[in-house]
Amino acid sequence: MAVDRLLPTQESEDLLELTREIADKELAPRVEEHERAETYPEGLFATLGEAGLLGLPYPEEVGGGGQPYEVYLQVLEELAARWAAVAVATSVHSLSCFPLFTFGTEEQKQRLPEMLAGGLIGGYSLSEPQAGSDAAALRCRAEKVDAGYRITGTKAWITHGGVADFYALFARTGEGSRGVSCFLAPGQAEGLEWGKPEEKMGLHAIPTTTANWDGAVLDADRLIGAEGQGLEIAFSALDSGRLGIAACAVGLAQGALDAAVDYANERSTFGKKIVDHQGLGFVLADMAAAVDSARATYLDAARRRDLGRPYGRQASVAKLVATDAAMKVTTDAVQVFGGYGYTRDFPVERYMREAKIMQIFEGTNQIQRLVISRHFAR
Repeated sequence: MAVDRLLPTQESEDLLELTREIADKELAPRVEEHERAETYPEGLFATLGEAGLLGLPYPEEVGGGGQPYEVYLQVLEELAARWAAVAVATSVHSLSCFPLFTFGTEEQKQRLPEMLAGGLIGGYSLSEPQAGSDAAALRCRAEKVDAGYRITGTKAWITHGGVADFYALFARTGEGSRGVSCFLAPGQAEGLEWGKPEEKMGLHAIPTTTANWDGAVLDADRLIGAEGQGLEIAFSALDSGRLGIAACAVGLAQGALDAAVDYANERSTFGKKIVDHQGLGFVLADMAAAVDSARATYLDAARRRDLGRPYGRQASVAKLVATDAAMKVTTDAVQVFGGYGYTRDFPVERYMREAKIMQIFEGTNQIQRLVISRHFAR
C-alpha cells in the first residue's frame, strides 16, 4: 500500500511518485531472481542514475538533485520496500560522495557531476578486519612518495567492493586518531586486489568484499581534506549515512508490514479472515506503530539536518530505533505467515534475514547507544 507521506512541495510529491513507478517496474520484478542466484543487477544503477535518483541530496550546481534530506530519505525508503540491497547500495553511494563534496577543493569537485549523475558508482572503505566499530584502530597505511601516496593494507566489509568505480578510502598517514587521512580511490589500480565476495545472510545481489592494497600509488590530488583529517571526515559522513540506513530499515519494515497485511486479508481460519482475529490484528497494529514511529525518528533528524541544526544524536536515535523496529517487524511478519513464512515461497523470510545487518553496519546499535549517551555527558 502507498505510504501516506507529508512532503514539502509538489516537486517532491512528483519525485516520490516517479520513484514508486521505477521501483515497481525495475526493482520488484527482479529482486527474487538476483537475491536467490546472488547475481549483480547489471545496468540497474545506470537506470536509477538516469532518473536522477543517485545524487538527490546534493546541489544542482554540482550535478545533484537539489533535494532536501527528508525527501531523499523517503526515496531511499521506497526503494528499500522493494529491494533492500539496492537501497543500501544507493545510500552508500551517496555516503561515498560526501567527503569530496564537503571537504574537497573546487578543482577536486569537478569530479562530482559524473559521480552524482550515476555514470560512476561509489563505495565507502573505512572498516578493516580488526577495525570495525573502533575506526581509530585502522592499520592500512598511506605513505607519502614522490608520485603521491602508496597504499598498503587490507580494508574490509566494502559494499559494492570490486564493482564500484571509486571509493572513499581511509588510511593511516600518521599515528593516533589524528593520523588518518581520506582519499578518493579508484575502483581498479595496479597493486589493488579484491577478495572473494562474502557469503552473507542477506543482501545477496550486491557484493561485500575485502580490498588488498599492495603498494598501489594514488596521485597526490586524491587526498581529500588535510592529512590527519580522515576520522573527522569519516564520522561527519556517517551521521548522514546512518540516516540512510534508518530509511532503508523503515522501507524494509514497511514492505514486511504490507506483505503481512495482504496475507492476513487473504488467509482464513476458523471461518473468518485471520486479520479479524484479535490476536493477529494486534500483532499487525504493533507492526504498524513500529514502522510509523521509526519513520518519524529519521524524518525529525533529516529536518534538523536540512535546517543546518545539529542532528548527530538524532541520527543515532533514528538508526537505533529504525533498525531495531525492522528486526522486530520482519520477525513478526514471518509469524503472521505461519509455516509459509519460514519458506522461500514468500519474501518475508528474506526480509527477516536482511533486517539483521541493519542493526550492525554504519555503526552497531550498541555504538549508537554509546553515541547517544555521550551527548548527555556533555
